[in-house]
Amino acid sequence: MRSVKFMRAAKTSYIVLSALYCVFGVLLIAVPDFSMKLLGILVGCMMIGFGAVKLMGYFSRDLYRLAFQFDLAYGILLIVLGLIVLVRPVQLVSFFCLVLGICILADGLFKIQAASDSKRFGLRPWWLILTLAIMACLAGLLLVFRPMDGARALLVLLGIAMLAEGILNLCVACSMIKIIRHQQPDVLDAEFYEKRG
Repeated sequence: MRSVKFMRAAKTSYIVLSALYCVFGVLLIAVPDFSMKLLGILVGCMMIGFGAVKLMGYFSRDLYRLAFQFDLAYGILLIVLGLIVLVRPVQLVSFFCLVLGICILADGLFKIQAASDSKRFGLRPWWLILTLAIMACLAGLLLVFRPMDGARALLVLLGIAMLAEGILNLCVACSMIKIIRHQQPDVLDAEFYEKRG
């Protein structure tokens, strides 16, 4: 039997950080006069945290392997970008909005593929994940191209994108990460002997 503690920790962390993304997104939409330095520090920490959770999820080997299938490289990328943002939080506001927009767009595209795969697995909420993934892609594109000028508009766009990403990840965590208590390991450890005569 395989221990499910690591999988449960990955799923719980994924849900908690997704909820934090939602809360932070709503906060940015409601209060767009946020301190740029504090914003850079918070976004950098959240990127590092989410990168670590994605790595943990990738190595947890959940049952369907849909939620974390692309998260090895993506988790490392988030950690590196989060560290860059933490080093210069004020000077890189425009940079981290661009980077976060690209990351949200990429994650949305990965989740579109995961939704397609979950349809083949017979998971019912595949259409909801597909819809939310498309919305996250659009929010990421808005953040990258920034059709509105000004710091307040940029922070509202950042809030919308983070809210969309948080909702998408919450839905993915709740519907795609399945933990089976008596899950068998991937490789059976056994010895076979040929019987003669």
